[in-house]
Amino acid sequence: MNLQKNHTVRDIIVVGFALFAMFFGAGNVIFPPYLGVEAGPEWLSGFAAYFIADIGLALFAVFALLRVGSSEAVTARLGKVPAAMLMSALILCIGPMVAIPRTAATTFEMAIVPNISGISSVVFSIVFFAIILFLCIRQSAVVDIVGSILTPLLLIGLAVIIVKGIATPLGEISLTPNADNVALGGIKAGYQTMDALAALPFGIIVLQSVANKGYTSSGKKFKIVAGSAVLAGVLLLGVYMGLCYLGATVSAQYGLEIGRAELVMAIVEALMGKAGMIIFGVVVGLACVTTAIGLTSSAAAYFAELCKNKVSYKAFVIIICVFSAVVSNLGLDRIVAIAAPVLDIVYPPALVVIFISLVMPKVHDYVSRAAAVGAIGASILCTLKVPFIQELPLYDLGLYWILPAVVFGALAFAIAAFVHPKGETASA
Repeated sequence: MNLQKNHTVRDIIVVGFALFAMFFGAGNVIFPPYLGVEAGPEWLSGFAAYFIADIGLALFAVFALLRVGSSEAVTARLGKVPAAMLMSALILCIGPMVAIPRTAATTFEMAIVPNISGISSVVFSIVFFAIILFLCIRQSAVVDIVGSILTPLLLIGLAVIIVKGIATPLGEISLTPNADNVALGGIKAGYQTMDALAALPFGIIVLQSVANKGYTSSGKKFKIVAGSAVLAGVLLLGVYMGLCYLGATVSAQYGLEIGRAELVMAIVEALMGKAGMIIFGVVVGLACVTTAIGLTSSAAAYFAELCKNKVSYKAFVIIICVFSAVVSNLGLDRIVAIAAPVLDIVYPPALVVIFISLVMPKVHDYVSRAAAVGAIGASILCTLKVPFIQELPLYDLGLYWILPAVVFGALAFAIAAFVHPKGETASA
């Protein structure tokens, strides 16, 4: 019994470390310090708002897919074709179209260029994605590689920087915040990270890994993944709080005009000199590699399943790595600009089905579909810059779509209750 318990604890730690590393990308390295500069003496409240809107929503999504059994079950209530379209759009936007190529570009700019001269970005992207290909090609090993090997190294590097910054602060925290509304800034930033969307494709690979470890019953799966999600949340809490505090300690020295990457590099260099820059380069590299592994593997797994394995997982890994290597060198800014409005459109309906899956999974599918239509309709109108959308509640937080989703969902609920008075909950 003790051996089995120890085995379970070990698996929770490995999967939890993997989840932490998948969520903790390079953008997560550079954003919290800037939030600290914005917030100054109110850095704790700004951090709390950011954490809730970022990892809070991500954990919300993890527990939603646990409740209904899979990532596909979260979107399935929209209908087979709309669900496939939504999930494919999400994975393309947060995967090979934007996020995966950006991991290579960020590693090159923040880890290679400051420390090693004379390396071509083309050569680097080839080497970077060759490593990702090697680490992803065995699907069952991805979570173990990330959780057992890469994440401990990432945590050690982050701990060194954060502990040094706490032990020897770089300055006094400013007397007043540099931003007008600290909590609002934290919420907007956390919401815009869109980590809740990443939870859906990450869920595919994590649930598969848990099943491969022998946890096949729903109860055991829930125990492992829920424990892992909580562990990942606690680790992210500690790291984000530490990085936010480092930013607050230089809030009297820097204003909002400084770039996020520039700020982090200035903090690290002031704390630890050239050695610190090397350590930070390793941290950024590990953060990007772990995120790229998670996104590449989960995207390949999804598309392989979508085409019923007529194209294998390994083939999709190769396709994604080659495509991402090209994109990381050719017009990434333009592709981000094209993908951004698409992501703005698909994010709200994804959050709608995540919320319904967690809070009221038995509700009729009509309600899910109508609420999603309300959310996506508002998103399209906002993308087209229709003026009245700005008058909707919570527009400044990017949550303008909530009221249309609630109204459409409530109407569908009333209609479903009238058409199915005996409480049928699923559509044919």
